[in-house]
Amino acid sequence: MKKINIALLGMGRIGKIHFMNIKQYFPSATITAVADPVSDESLHQQYKNVFFTNDPYEAIKRDDVDAVLICTPTSSHADLIEEAIRQRKHIFCEKPMDLSLERTEALTEMAATSKVKLMIGFNRRFDPDFMQAYRSVREGKIGNVQIVKITSRDPGLPPLDYIRNSGGLFMDMAIHDFDMARYLMNKEVVEVFAKGLVVIDPAVAEAGDVDTAITTLTFEDGSYAVIDNSRKAVYGYDQRLEIFGSGGMIQVDNNLHNRNVLYNESGIHQALPLDFFMDRYSRSYLKEMELFIQALTLNSPMPATGSDAIQATIIAAAAKLSMETGSPVKLEEIKRSGVLV
Repeated sequence: MKKINIALLGMGRIGKIHFMNIKQYFPSATITAVADPVSDESLHQQYKNVFFTNDPYEAIKRDDVDAVLICTPTSSHADLIEEAIRQRKHIFCEKPMDLSLERTEALTEMAATSKVKLMIGFNRRFDPDFMQAYRSVREGKIGNVQIVKITSRDPGLPPLDYIRNSGGLFMDMAIHDFDMARYLMNKEVVEVFAKGLVVIDPAVAEAGDVDTAITTLTFEDGSYAVIDNSRKAVYGYDQRLEIFGSGGMIQVDNNLHNRNVLYNESGIHQALPLDFFMDRYSRSYLKEMELFIQALTLNSPMPATGSDAIQATIIAAAAKLSMETGSPVKLEEIKRSGVLV
């Protein structure tokens, strides 16, 4: 089997997850280079066969690199993707590729023209329970799908500096849910209606964002997805899914700290949901990297592509515009405008 040499760009929380997963679980892949502005001498000592640098472009240009994992801040993604394409290195990039629809489309086309494989980190697709729901829908177990309901609530606000630079709730947070809705329905969205407000902390409004939102997606056949997002659920990381069809319903509930249920005279008691995305989606991060490496070693299609990023970006842009105008927005309006999210 072909061995894949990978450069990891960015050793923040997600970068470290990918680093350890590749080291522990994927013998067909090797981390040959790591680029991060913060130098971690303990890692340098522990992994002496890895080239460490502060410059991501230096890592991309190395001859011993076949592919790059881009886990840097959002504002750097597009330039790093472009350089990787120029160097003919295959790419895994955490979402989004860019806050500009125009550049997202251009990079997707550039990768395809250069025959560079490009995968976007829509990791929720690869959660085992969500994957089973996807298979059940495809197998027709609930008939014709009519409504998808997605709940996605964080356990607490991220730092305000992050909010200012993230692209906003729809691009930073709900974009995962927009992708999941398309993925589960296997249909395209034609219209978006979104409402958003600030109820958690007035500083979010000062940073130019909202912390609570409801979005309704209308698909090409008239079916719906309803998504609710909040930046703060006091009981933990709330991630639930319901798919309703003509022949039944599928539900995916929260992953809890444990599955014990205590019954006594004061009530029924069970554990809270997991605390954060790194715990809730640990298996999905592992699965998405497995599929990325598999696509490279077997020369098979990527399971979440630049085209998926384009569609999710268009939906996010439509959601923001809908919230601002108070009216439903057709996706064709966004496609024509090439609007910045």
